[in-house]
Amino acid sequence: MTLSNLIWTAWQGLSKNRVRAVLTSLGIIIGVASVIATLALGNGTRAAVEAKFRFLGSDQIQISTKYKTEQGERVPTGEILSYEDGILMSKYLEYIDYVEMTIFNTVRLRNGRVALSNVVIQGTMANYLDSQADGREIQPAGWAKSTTPDTDSFIAHGRFYTPAEVVAAAEVCVLGHQTAEDLFEGSDPIGEAILVNRKSCEVIGVLAELESVNPVQREGSELDEGIYMPVSTTIRDLFEEEPSMVMTAHVTDEAMIDEASAEITSYLRERHGIKKDAEGFYADDFHITTKKDLIGAQQEAARAFSFLLTALASVSLVVGGIGIMNVMLVSVTERTREIGIRRAVGAKKIDVVMQFLMEALLLSAISGILGIALGIIFIPTASSLMDDLALLDPLSIPLAFCVALFTGVTFGLYPALRASQLEPIDALRYE
Repeated sequence: MTLSNLIWTAWQGLSKNRVRAVLTSLGIIIGVASVIATLALGNGTRAAVEAKFRFLGSDQIQISTKYKTEQGERVPTGEILSYEDGILMSKYLEYIDYVEMTIFNTVRLRNGRVALSNVVIQGTMANYLDSQADGREIQPAGWAKSTTPDTDSFIAHGRFYTPAEVVAAAEVCVLGHQTAEDLFEGSDPIGEAILVNRKSCEVIGVLAELESVNPVQREGSELDEGIYMPVSTTIRDLFEEEPSMVMTAHVTDEAMIDEASAEITSYLRERHGIKKDAEGFYADDFHITTKKDLIGAQQEAARAFSFLLTALASVSLVVGGIGIMNVMLVSVTERTREIGIRRAVGAKKIDVVMQFLMEALLLSAISGILGIALGIIFIPTASSLMDDLALLDPLSIPLAFCVALFTGVTFGLYPALRASQLEPIDALRYE
């Protein structure tokens, strides 16, 4: 029997009971659509994870103090990460180029009779705006250029403080765009002195209006509010006790990121006097995290989520496969006399196997195509419901189709073999 005759015969067999064939195919259709949608969600989740941590470059190492809870309060487990820790790190460690440090607080600002309360202040290094430009998380409002905004585009008036001013703990500050509007009511603030918690500070710059690169995060953003000062000045003037720093170390060569992490670990252990315990372990009072660590952990969670969804989708395929097997067994029973006639006129067992196996394959192939179409149609809906976390993976289409064919072969093989084992005489006498 030629392939075309085999396909035509299988099509005629399925056409005899179209309603049954359609109902049987629903399991495969839903299963294949689920596989397409699941892989799209997994692909979108992985892309979202990478986008979420794109602010942390491959040459950066984040360092933070480790905390614990005692009597309902959050306290350090050991020594804090001090300003001196960060300054000496880039001076003494081979693989560290420079270290960014940031500290936050809330302050009261006053300019003449105008006062603002609970304003967030950030104590930063002089390269803070460079980091913001490189991180590509925020941009000047309305930025439409295809290129990344440079540092100067973040400044509306004046300038940012210099490394020398950070070292000298100069009493200078830069205002957020909205904070400058609220505090000076439209007048030029450059060169004016304001009070920051009763400490005088000269305004040397005003930031441009800023917005998040991600349009979804723009609503309710407070990027234009706040004040920026050298981190050294912030520590000296606004804290009674030295605060813990948030540090980002930049390595000289991103290929040496692991060596740099080990170097920082040894350095901080020595600085903080951390020794091995009786079991040979270090009770570190700090966390060290790289982009690889962050993305690796998140991607592992995303893979587990995708695996769970795929397992659930597989249930539909199994149910659909059982439906195919059930229909094919019923078909064998209903067409016993037909099988007997075919065998009596010379059809071999392999011909009978191929006939029923082709019916199962044809049914699963049609179901697979319809399932792929349904899955692709579903992706935009899933994407809109899950913050654009569904991205079609082109490889998922042939994969889902192959899974559908495999299901048809697997569950259609037994009925086909059973049909081929019928004896012609017994089949012809079957009523």
